[in-house]
Amino acid sequence: MDGTGPPLVTPFDADGDVDEAALKQLVGWVEDRGVDFLVPCGSNSEAELMTAGERTRVNEVVCDAASVPVLAGTGSPGFRETLAATEAAADAGAEAALVVTPFYYEHDQETLEAYYRDLADDAPVPIYLYSVPAYTDVALAPETVGRLADHPNVAGMKDSSGNMERFTLTRRATATADFDLLIGSGSILAHAMDAGADGGVLALSNVAPAAASEVYERHRSGDTEGAHALNADLVELNRAITAEYSVPGLKYAMGERGAPAGHGRRPHRPPDGDARERLNGLVAGL
Repeated sequence: MDGTGPPLVTPFDADGDVDEAALKQLVGWVEDRGVDFLVPCGSNSEAELMTAGERTRVNEVVCDAASVPVLAGTGSPGFRETLAATEAAADAGAEAALVVTPFYYEHDQETLEAYYRDLADDAPVPIYLYSVPAYTDVALAPETVGRLADHPNVAGMKDSSGNMERFTLTRRATATADFDLLIGSGSILAHAMDAGADGGVLALSNVAPAAASEVYERHRSGDTEGAHALNADLVELNRAITAEYSVPGLKYAMGERGAPAGHGRRPHRPPDGDARERLNGLVAGL
């Protein structure tokens, strides 16, 4: 996986059920705007608000509709649940699985390394590590990632720590491995590419897929100044749809752009009037 891919939102209908027709349409909407791969059942997909069966079905729908590679979210706190979800995603046609660090219970780095190593031994598709300490309070140490990168079935990582020092050390620790290192924040995509990122899994790619892809393409073609300039223009929008207004704000902004993002799932609530007004202004120029 390289380039840019959205942690694809999951459209729910007004009753809170997965809207499969809208999900299929959404796959086409983001693909038409230049994404390189899709990531269903991630944080912005509201995966933790879905049952295991719903997540399996979402991965199936996306794999069936997609014409680009699918990196399916399959992680749960428990090993058995994660392996079962990974096997189901492979059966659905996913090229690889994105596995969040085990959370709820506190685990040391040795335990995390053993968890991923055992999972990679058994998984039928390549495993991508997923470190998102803002949600899990768990961060993979660069040294841990470096050792895991030598496993033949550990293919890469999404780093959503937002910590460029940690990211740089992780790139250094994996430099000799065939290992895709992806950034998880659209605000620092160009900076991460300076440090050796292979691309990003970006909430921004849900609402502004073409712009996020252009940052990547400019940088890859050698126009680093242009990449940084465009990336800077997108920081305020990225912050609004992540840290400020979260998934409800993201879905609202997508809807304003004509994307079939659907409703959020409870306990999420729609953004209030002030938030909607601000988001309208941010997406108006896209």
